[in-house]
Amino acid sequence: MSGNRTFTMIKPDAVEASNTGNILAMIEKAGFRIVAMKKTLLSKEQAESFYGIHKERPFFNDLVAYMTSGPIFPAILEKDNAVEDFRKLIGATNPEEAAEGTVRKLYATSIEANAIHGSDSDENATIEGDFFFSTEERY
Repeated sequence: MSGNRTFTMIKPDAVEASNTGNILAMIEKAGFRIVAMKKTLLSKEQAESFYGIHKERPFFNDLVAYMTSGPIFPAILEKDNAVEDFRKLIGATNPEEAAEGTVRKLYATSIEANAIHGSDSDENATIEGDFFFSTEERY
């Protein structure tokens, strides 16, 4: 059974392009409730930890540099079937392959600068949410 919470993060490229409000409006219009959200700037150490699963990949250093290049908006979202529905809303990682009307089709500029992150499983949604938010912050 799918859970009712997922994790997202509006990435530096979308924040820099002033698309945060538009993306949040899409999220709410799609029926998600924002449970927790904040604006933050990742340190190099935080980005390396969050993306540690990719440490051996050739793009790791570029990913860390990108994710520390400007502010982000991590958030926990709530809706029935949250992970699957959110993945549909944001679209494919490569905006050229993303469906029309998805966040990435509208706001991503490349596969690297793809505007938004969405958890790929209920388990990862919990892990990623725990990385950014304490239990007290999830109201």
